[in-house]
Amino acid sequence: MNEPRELKPLSERGLFNTIVGCFRQVLSSLPDKRTGKNIRYGMKDAALSAFSVFFTQTPSFLAYQRMMQGSKGKNNAESLFGVHQIPTDNPIRGLLDPVNPAQVFPVFEEILQTLEQQGKLKNFRSVATTLLVAMDGTEYFSSAQIHCPGCSTRQMKSGETHYFHSVVTPVIVCPGQAQVIPLVPEFIVPQDGHDK
Repeated sequence: MNEPRELKPLSERGLFNTIVGCFRQVLSSLPDKRTGKNIRYGMKDAALSAFSVFFTQTPSFLAYQRMMQGSKGKNNAESLFGVHQIPTDNPIRGLLDPVNPAQVFPVFEEILQTLEQQGKLKNFRSVATTLLVAMDGTEYFSSAQIHCPGCSTRQMKSGETHYFHSVVTPVIVCPGQAQVIPLVPEFIVPQDGHDK
C-alpha cells in the first residue's frame, strides 16, 4: 500500500514565476503577421493578457486591470505576468487568431519538465505511482455560415450543414489534489477517407 501523499498547492511564488517565465519564453517567438505601423501592442503582451484571464474570477479581467492601473498606478497583469500594455479584446483576437496553436504547444512540455524537476509531480502520483490523465472534449467554434477546411460538420434535421471545431483536452489529475496539470490538447479535424 502506498504511503499517504502530502498534498501541497502549486501556488508557491517561485514556481509560479518559473512557469510564467517558461510561458513568456515560448510567447516571445510567436510570429507577428502585422504589416505597416499598427504595432501598439506586442504579441507577447496580447498572449499574456489572454493567458492571465484564467487567474481571476472577474467578468472582465482586462477591464479590471485597466481600472486598477488608472486608480492605483499598477495592475496585476504587469506585476504577475509582465504585461506592459494591456490590449482590448479585439486587438488580442486580431493578433492571436492567425497564430497556429502548435506554436504554443512547447509550453506544455516546458511546464511539465519544470514540475518534474522541482519534485511537484510526486504530489500527483497515484495508483502504483502513476499519473492519472483525464480527458474531456469540447466544441470551441460553431457556425452555420462561417467555416474552414479544418471544420468538422454535421447535418441538421433541416438539411442545413453545421460547422464546428472541437478539441480533446487532457489533464493530469489526482484524487485529493485541487489543481490539475494541462497537457497538449488534441484538435479534432476531418480526415480524408474516414467517417467521423
